[in-house]
Amino acid sequence: MTPPRVAVPAPEAFSRLRHPAVASRVGVWLGACFAVAFLTGIVSHYVQSQPTWLTLPTRPIWLYRVSQGLHVAAGTAAIPLLLVKLWSVYHNLFAAVPWRSARSLVLHLLERASIAVLVAAAIFEVVTGAINITHWYPWEFSFRATHYAVAWIAIGALIVHIAVKLPTISQALSSPIDETDPEADPTDPGASAPSADQRAGLSRRGLVRTALVAAGAAVVATVGSTIPLLREVSVFGVRSGEGPQGVPVNTTAEDAGVVTAARDPDYRLTVVHGARSVSLRREDLVSLPQHTVDLPIACVEGWSATGTWSGVRMRDLLDLVQAPPSARIHVVSLQESGAFNDTEMPGEFTQDPLTLLALFLSGEPLDLDHGYPARLIAPARPGVLQTKWVHRIEVLR
Repeated sequence: MTPPRVAVPAPEAFSRLRHPAVASRVGVWLGACFAVAFLTGIVSHYVQSQPTWLTLPTRPIWLYRVSQGLHVAAGTAAIPLLLVKLWSVYHNLFAAVPWRSARSLVLHLLERASIAVLVAAAIFEVVTGAINITHWYPWEFSFRATHYAVAWIAIGALIVHIAVKLPTISQALSSPIDETDPEADPTDPGASAPSADQRAGLSRRGLVRTALVAAGAAVVATVGSTIPLLREVSVFGVRSGEGPQGVPVNTTAEDAGVVTAARDPDYRLTVVHGARSVSLRREDLVSLPQHTVDLPIACVEGWSATGTWSGVRMRDLLDLVQAPPSARIHVVSLQESGAFNDTEMPGEFTQDPLTLLALFLSGEPLDLDHGYPARLIAPARPGVLQTKWVHRIEVLR
């Protein structure tokens, strides 16, 4: 006896929620998150690399704090949106290949290739970005360089994907989200009029709203690292604002291997400009005119905190060796190794009256973990460039 044939439903039949109406609307929000993360990521990359051809703004002082906070918030919001987007379209992997039409075949293969690259790059970006927030690097490659390079791949693949799918996206966005498809197979529960049970369940509109709520909740749960008012509710914020003298730290003096050198009573700060140089003890630095500024420390992981810093203006130090106005400098830390144990500071920052060689924080000598005996602090700069344990400043031009 021949067994009865069992009809295999189309992939869409497994859930009426897996529909272009959902994928397109979630995709719009996901694309917006990617765009914000991409643009702010470019800002972060160039602020950290400091190319000589680029003049960076020093105002407003919170510029990097907001930019990097937006970068991390957009990346965080993208995580639940990406999951819903992938869930809503994964059944398309099982769609038949249009072999009979060369044009359709090319478009199909181009779409598949762009999707493969886009999904891989997007997952890489959100996963490595989320791990970076925790200041944990379980890989050998340079996070900043690789994250930046893959971002370009992701945004390129996204543009190709949008171009290929634009007719579908336009049609889906122009139609009511829960409207049925009149040309669909009436036996397909994903396209026919919803039953009473389906009406009682989650609608497509409800799924999109749930995805947006999840994205917003993810942001609120982490953004307290940037926005102090939300620290009590940001349960996943990796920086609570606590730390020595009320400011968090990423790298301690012990981690940097500078405890002995920083406490050495023979410590000297050397400022060099060509044949001219001065050597200053910490007591000498304290005897120079002191200035106090309120400036944030804003790190690439997205956290930030404002401190009250006191010390010597960088411009005053450079005047001791007759450095020219807007001199570019090379700052060297007592830390002997690490990606940011030295840095260059462009002239727009050395000339700024808010740029200090800080000696005090909150009216007290710098804590060892905050860079005692002296550290850089400047407006609108990433925390990784606010060099701690400074012992040498060289004028480059």
